[in-house]
Amino acid sequence: MSDLLTQSYEECKRLNALHGKTYYLATLLLPAAKRPPVHALYGFARYADEIVDDLASTLTPEEKAVALRTWGDSVLADLRAGESNDLIGRALVDTVKKYSIPFEYFDAFMVSMEMDLTVTRYKTYEDLMTYVYGSAVVIGLEMLPILGYSDPRAIESATALGTAFQLANFIRDIGEDIDRGRIYIPLDDLARFGVSEEMLLKRQLTPEIIEAIKYQIARVRDLQDKAEAGIQYLDPISRPCIRAASELYCGIVDEIEANGYDIFNKRATTSTWRRARVAGIAFIQTLFLRMR
Repeated sequence: MSDLLTQSYEECKRLNALHGKTYYLATLLLPAAKRPPVHALYGFARYADEIVDDLASTLTPEEKAVALRTWGDSVLADLRAGESNDLIGRALVDTVKKYSIPFEYFDAFMVSMEMDLTVTRYKTYEDLMTYVYGSAVVIGLEMLPILGYSDPRAIESATALGTAFQLANFIRDIGEDIDRGRIYIPLDDLARFGVSEEMLLKRQLTPEIIEAIKYQIARVRDLQDKAEAGIQYLDPISRPCIRAASELYCGIVDEIEANGYDIFNKRATTSTWRRARVAGIAFIQTLFLRMR
């Protein structure tokens, strides 16, 4: 591996460790050879997200769109060319080539990132799923060749788990997203429980909002259950990592419940004790598999 490629993978790893602590912890459970390509996928996704929310926070929506499209088009072109001089793109291109990951997944991801600059509301759950496919589902699908799988039913599992992860984040971040002018909870779902946009914007926890949150949490858990059934189709050495990620990511909704559903004043986080417990169990399972 060249020095430049090594530098690219290290930058992707840095972004993962800095911004995706739970994701990074789960990645450590994978064999060492599988970690760099997973970091590369995360680095690409995280950098695009930073353009939308962080790096370009002082720019207008139009300027953000230009910055995102310029960088995204460049990296997508590099993927098709099979080489890149971009710090993040170099590792991504190497990973995509090694594992024959379809280019269209990355196209879909960039479409969803651009939606974040123009779409602030989703009327129905089906409308939201258009965004979720590109923002979360494709990341799970990209990972499948790296994790290894023996049955196409693993694809259904990855789709369900990616959706569950994203929905759990949407619930946790309702308050923060409102500050950014966005509401990701489908408006029809809110209306079912008598919640209006105006009620959310007041940032006051009401019985109606609590019931709407409970409904979304139930959806996360249903998706998690569906995903669990397909984890058995992954390579055995990858299963502890994904099960740990599932418990820690979807476990966000447990913390929301523990906070009394107050998504306006308390940011739900997975406790250090729970992370240590889940990681410890998964590490023992991984160690046993490696010994076998």
